[in-house]
Amino acid sequence: MSPSRSRREAVSDDASEPERLVVDGREIAISNPHKVLFPKPKHTKLDLVRYYLAVAEGALRGAGGRPNMLVRYPNGVGSEFFYQKRAPESRPPWIEVVSLRFPSGRSADEVVPRDAAALAWLANLACLELHPHPVRAEDLEHPDELRVDLDPVPGVKWPHVRQVAHVADATLKDFGLTGWPKTSGNRGMHVVVRIETRWSFDQVRRAALALAREVERRAPKLATSKWWKEERHGVFVDYNQNAKDRTVASAYSVRPTPDARISAPLAWDEVDTADPADFTLATMPKRFAKIGDRHAGIDRAAGSLERLLELSAAQEREGQGDAPWPPHYRKQRGEPPRVQPSRARAAKHPLVEIGRAKRKQDALAGLERWKARHPKAAAHLEPADVLVDSMRGRSSTWTRIRVNLQHVPVKLRPRQERLDPDEKTLARS
Repeated sequence: MSPSRSRREAVSDDASEPERLVVDGREIAISNPHKVLFPKPKHTKLDLVRYYLAVAEGALRGAGGRPNMLVRYPNGVGSEFFYQKRAPESRPPWIEVVSLRFPSGRSADEVVPRDAAALAWLANLACLELHPHPVRAEDLEHPDELRVDLDPVPGVKWPHVRQVAHVADATLKDFGLTGWPKTSGNRGMHVVVRIETRWSFDQVRRAALALAREVERRAPKLATSKWWKEERHGVFVDYNQNAKDRTVASAYSVRPTPDARISAPLAWDEVDTADPADFTLATMPKRFAKIGDRHAGIDRAAGSLERLLELSAAQEREGQGDAPWPPHYRKQRGEPPRVQPSRARAAKHPLVEIGRAKRKQDALAGLERWKARHPKAAAHLEPADVLVDSMRGRSSTWTRIRVNLQHVPVKLRPRQERLDPDEKTLARS
């Protein structure tokens, strides 16, 4: 699985000179190998390729054999990136693809990496992240994975996330399932659960919703299953990551952070001491070489959703039916009204929208200008009152900033103003 240099090519100081690697008998040309993708640690595209080769066994356990959405950063982190569902038409004949149908009714041929060579080829496209769907290429309608995404609201610290992860672990065990924790590579944590391929996407999502509500019931001060951001506190257990067409960064995926963090698989006895900053593109290969893959046994632990679905049925009998779906999905049967609580109950959740921008930093700059215009109101804001929404367009994301004025005295609450910035954005296809 180790790469070798072709005799015909040598490393050049010219960033445009390709580097040719031979991986498992396949020759791969790395274009612009010395292009810097991470300015702070100065990691290059060739560094990214070599990273994925070093952890290929673990990365393929997480993303291999599955259709993957490509998330490409051609000019590195801090620059524009884009989502690419469809596999590039110009690709080697040995790159496998599978036709995936989306909730919109459209379909696309997505890349299915099977070996280290495919990972190197993806890295050459400046795909920093691995974003697999929770299905195998052999059965696209029945997930083999339930994903527990623990997403802290602003202001919530890492120890809080650890606590909720342990609650999720205990809950899964009580329902006969095994959770495999990993850092998200950002502020949160993921718990991956292998399941038997017997249930539809809707059933898996419904089981995830039941799990999220049970975690909230067990730790009501720490966790929430509430979809609307203005209702959340602590750590949001994002059940909607199990809806069809949703993907999350898989194990060993590089994340677009300044220090090139990794979504790092953990053992449960590491959760209380692990720091997400410890796992980077520079440090993970050494960890992998020393201890191997912490998730090495995950494929032998496929469990049943029957008991979680029984819990879901019990919750429904108690009046807890379906919960909101992501906004770009069609209205589902049994789904509650898709209306933000702030609009339905303005007195309880008075929100103002600040701005919309293609780049997150531009939207946040608009927030700072708003605070400068309204310093008395800004002084009353709590971290969770600033709602930063990453909205996915057809091929990229854009950022929306809103402010919940619930902690601002009524007399000091600014009215809705013209958006600043107000950039045109594209709805998702």
